[in-house]
Amino acid sequence: MIMALKPLSDRVLVKPAEAEQKTASGIIIPDSAKEKPMKGEVVAVGPGTKDEVMQINVGDKVLYGKYAGTEVEVDGEKLLFMRQSDILAKF
Repeated sequence: MIMALKPLSDRVLVKPAEAEQKTASGIIIPDSAKEKPMKGEVVAVGPGTKDEVMQINVGDKVLYGKYAGTEVEVDGEKLLFMRQSDILAKF
């Protein structure tokens, strides 16, 4: 179903990385205290606009702002739609 979603313009669809389950000392973090991850993998990319060429590709690992994007759920999986400009870096 994810492949059926095609972002428009300069938007990308990102699958966020899993939140950390434990601290370095082995303490288990409850779900309510976990921080929202700020990195993920791009699963779909829009075509861009006449003013903005897409620099992000499917499969890129990216770093984005803490409150970037709009969360959607597809087949029980949480994904983020965001503009390419919301992405801070790729690695």
